[in-house]
Amino acid sequence: MKEKITIYQVLPRLYGNTTGKNIPNGTLAENGCGKMAAFTDAELARIRRFGFTHIWYTGLLEHATQTDYTACGIRADHPAVVKGKAGSPYAVKDYYDIDPDLATDVPSRMKEFSALLRRTHKAGLKAVIDFVPNHVARQYASDAKPARTKDLGEGDNTALAFSPENNFYYITGQPLHTDFDTEHSAPSPYKEYPAKATGNDRFDARPQRNDWYETVKLNYGVDYQNGHTLHFDPVPDTWKKMTAILLFWARKGVDAFRCDMAEMVPCEFWAWAIQQVKAKYPHIEFIAEVYNPAQYRDYLHRGGFDYLYDKVGLYDTLRAVVRGERSAACITGCWQSVDDIRNHMLNFLENHDEQRIASDFFAGDARKALPAFVVAACMSSNPLMVYAGQELGERGMDEEGFSGRDGRTTIFDYWRVGSLEKLVKGPQTFTREEAALYGFYEKVVSMCNSEAAVREGAFYDLMHANYDHTCCFDCDRHYAFMRKAGRETLLIVCNFGDEATSVGVRIPANAFTYLGLRQGEHAAIDLLTGETQTIALKADHHTFVAIPAHGAVILKFNV
Repeated sequence: MKEKITIYQVLPRLYGNTTGKNIPNGTLAENGCGKMAAFTDAELARIRRFGFTHIWYTGLLEHATQTDYTACGIRADHPAVVKGKAGSPYAVKDYYDIDPDLATDVPSRMKEFSALLRRTHKAGLKAVIDFVPNHVARQYASDAKPARTKDLGEGDNTALAFSPENNFYYITGQPLHTDFDTEHSAPSPYKEYPAKATGNDRFDARPQRNDWYETVKLNYGVDYQNGHTLHFDPVPDTWKKMTAILLFWARKGVDAFRCDMAEMVPCEFWAWAIQQVKAKYPHIEFIAEVYNPAQYRDYLHRGGFDYLYDKVGLYDTLRAVVRGERSAACITGCWQSVDDIRNHMLNFLENHDEQRIASDFFAGDARKALPAFVVAACMSSNPLMVYAGQELGERGMDEEGFSGRDGRTTIFDYWRVGSLEKLVKGPQTFTREEAALYGFYEKVVSMCNSEAAVREGAFYDLMHANYDHTCCFDCDRHYAFMRKAGRETLLIVCNFGDEATSVGVRIPANAFTYLGLRQGEHAAIDLLTGETQTIALKADHHTFVAIPAHGAVILKFNV
């Protein structure tokens, strides 16, 4: 049976934190921190029962932090180049180690990670971890690398701005300067000479506050300052070192890599590295964060990625539709633009980079995005992702510290997140609204694999037949499509409007031919409510359905 991938994204630092306080800019001792141990057999079984096939443990690798672990043999980081007290998971300072924050016993952190993998697999889930290839922490230095492994930057010729054998880019003859406070009352100022290029492709010695100033750019053999010339023969040293890191975690039992800002790393590297990993571990999946649609097919077909973020297409469109800024009819253009690669696109409505649905910056109410979630989950057989807390309507409106009140759940600070705490403590802590939201998400995620039509069925967009606004069908607020596998057929109609309505969906003759539909009356069940009804199907006529405000119907029947 073909499996539709459903990913649950969690930030362990936050997920299991149920004991600390919430003090803005608070320390680990003050605000607490989640641990890998929070993902118990029972908790992972619950996540699997929800309908997820994969769990993405965000921020597992050791990254720069303001927490002092020198007593455990871990070098301290200068606070000037750490964002937040906890630090960004995307400023990795040791690719070969697990973040000590997440361990119950710090010296045993790798053993605890191995135990986490065993529990994950026992629950029937696949484990996804981050691979951050474009940049590292400013003070990168591995104390856990395998024997005879040279560190990134070790042996670099710092007198050269660029060399394909260097791991970093250098601003020769210049120290690092910042126009903002980088001292943070540290006993001594942060010094870097020569300055290294900053992670967001800043090739000068003066990164700004809005730059990725806590990171340095890795060198994959592209000379950006001299016409973006490529130096891939012989194979650059960075290629070899980063591929070795992928293989290290593959041997540990990781099932998939979510590759951060993959488009900032040349496609040629991915083709080389992914081929090597899959030669030894063919089951491992690679998910790319790529935001440029012009590069999608290159990173899939040439680079070798299995899946790509559908951010600038479907996510941005669904967000705009939910907010009343775009017509629901625009959804059609989303799938059309990636129709040839649609099964490789990862759909989502939330992740750690985006604002929470329920935040004041997005919809203000988690329920308003329910029809969008049905579209993201059911429109195709491609992967779906949910960010932990989304299923309880997490608002992300705390002012945690470095991240500020921006509608996102912090990735920089130690914090307790109310919705995540409730997930760990159990449904007895849910409000009535939270329980209803949780139940809705659970039904939709579960049917991704329980319903053959969603998992692997044919797709037919009904919007082209319903643009005339007749029979109460408003193409600006309604979206309709069908899925079919064997005799099992789904009619899915979504209402992005503020009021419940009765919608007349015109099903064209071509749909009957393409899907093999039979005209007449059919007994149907709404998979979201369990209610049964009789629907009438007739070519080029309207089928009437009642839909709640900010809701959807998923009518299942046999033909």
